[in-house]
Amino acid sequence: MSNNNLGSGRGGASPYDDDTSSSSGASSAGSPIPDFNASNIQLSTIAPAFGISSSAAAAGGLQSHRQPDYLDYDQKGRGLFSTMCTNSGISYMLGVTFGGLYGLKEGLARTPSSRWKVKLNSVLNHCGRHGSGLGNMMGATAIMYSLYEGIADSYELDAYTGPIQPPAPLFAGMMTGATYYMRAGPRVAALAGTIGLGAVGGTFALYSVLGIPYGSKGWLFF
Repeated sequence: MSNNNLGSGRGGASPYDDDTSSSSGASSAGSPIPDFNASNIQLSTIAPAFGISSSAAAAGGLQSHRQPDYLDYDQKGRGLFSTMCTNSGISYMLGVTFGGLYGLKEGLARTPSSRWKVKLNSVLNHCGRHGSGLGNMMGATAIMYSLYEGIADSYELDAYTGPIQPPAPLFAGMMTGATYYMRAGPRVAALAGTIGLGAVGGTFALYSVLGIPYGSKGWLFF
């Protein structure tokens, strides 16, 4: 029977088939399962395979024991220089704009002639005079305010004022007014400081009524 099945293409059963299949099943069942746990792999060791040097991998924080890095956070917000540039820039542009509009009105009202060239010259002169004057005044005032506010924050003035919070804008407003008019005498300087203190306090009171956070506009005490 076995000789007739040879070469017939019918693939007769072989007495070794059961043994072969059972042995292959046993070997497949007993083969170990691959372990894909990569916790013990040091990335600095395999980094050269990806074109990264070991020193760069170690310096870049690829070591598993390296602690995470955190960005510095300033709880008080922007720095003094950034605040000064923002306040002075916005103040100068507002001063130039409103001063220029006032100069336009004055130039049209005080022109000595109705001729177009004379009227244009009058408008340009008044716009330049009033615009630059108001812009310079507001820019210088914003710089002084930012400096005094930065001094108050650096010395943590809020730790000594109790319920009066925040004290830095109030201190900056008072000192800015007093410093700006210091050359006019102590009485005028004291009055200007009082006006500056009242302007900041009035703004804070209005913001409290309206429910607007202090300094939400990002400019001076607004």
